[in-house]
Amino acid sequence: MSDTVFGMDTFGDVPTDDEGVLLSHPQALRQVVDEVVLADGAGVDVVALGEHHRPEYAISTPETVLAGIATRTARIRLSSGVTVLSSDDPVRVYQRFATLDALSEGRAEVIVGRGSFTESFPLFGYSMNDYEVLFEEKLDLFVRLLDEKPVTWQGSTRAALDAVEVHPRTGHRIPVWVGVGGSPESVVRTARHDLGLMLAVIGGAPGRFAPYVDLYHRAVAQFGHTAKPVGMHAPGFVADTDEEAKEIFFGPYKAQMDRIGAQRGWPPMSRARFEADVEGGALHVGAPETVARRIADSIRAVGAQRFDLIYTVGPQPVSARLKAVELYGTKVIPMVRELLA
Repeated sequence: MSDTVFGMDTFGDVPTDDEGVLLSHPQALRQVVDEVVLADGAGVDVVALGEHHRPEYAISTPETVLAGIATRTARIRLSSGVTVLSSDDPVRVYQRFATLDALSEGRAEVIVGRGSFTESFPLFGYSMNDYEVLFEEKLDLFVRLLDEKPVTWQGSTRAALDAVEVHPRTGHRIPVWVGVGGSPESVVRTARHDLGLMLAVIGGAPGRFAPYVDLYHRAVAQFGHTAKPVGMHAPGFVADTDEEAKEIFFGPYKAQMDRIGAQRGWPPMSRARFEADVEGGALHVGAPETVARRIADSIRAVGAQRFDLIYTVGPQPVSARLKAVELYGTKVIPMVRELLA
């Protein structure tokens, strides 16, 4: 597993300054760019920016922010995480990422999905009654665009195409993953379309996702494809010590989870539940040695070839986020590589 890919993900959570004052959305966007520039020099392989349309997140168009990052970085791969394909147009998505690919000299990737929030559906004029057909049809069209050949397509969710050529072209096939939260049907769909599987491990022990990896490999074989790498992303945070990491992470994490939980009927996040999730659940929080060991265990348990750390959850201080990125790239990733060697 020495060739495992290591990334970091963010939704552009609006952080605070060191006095606890929330940044503006423009400041938060520039902060994300600064963090990825730091990650590029620290050895992180890929960054994935998520799309959201809520006040606590600054990023609504990942590819726009990634294009800005492309002009200030040299090696880090640039991905969405995820692009909510259901409420977007596949042709425009492909054009935007083809443009990003050109600006970054071939570093673009796409993780498509249905998203964990639904604000984009009414915002862009789509009905939740069409939740399934929107993603199925649009994914089908998007996959056809990857070959960069004339496309003929017809469906119920957008205008038909008749031998249409889409520009700009990249000259190669942009890597595409499907973000999956634990639905067997989504795993099989990913295999059918011959795409990479990215598992969203945001709750529970990572090992519970291992059956989905097995299902993916079995489905890939049945469809006659060659398996793509399997990735996983999970939340976490790195600081100099375990206690410091937990103290920085817990308050913003609880605030974010309680805000979402109030809308979805979850109970408030308790400290005991948090500690249990850090000890054996989805949270990878602690000193570099602790986080490295937890990541290595998660990779082995799931059978993944890529691990992305969701390093922002809630309004964490800017200075702590920068330190977490630096520690992740310069200390955690090398340690995990040694553990997996």
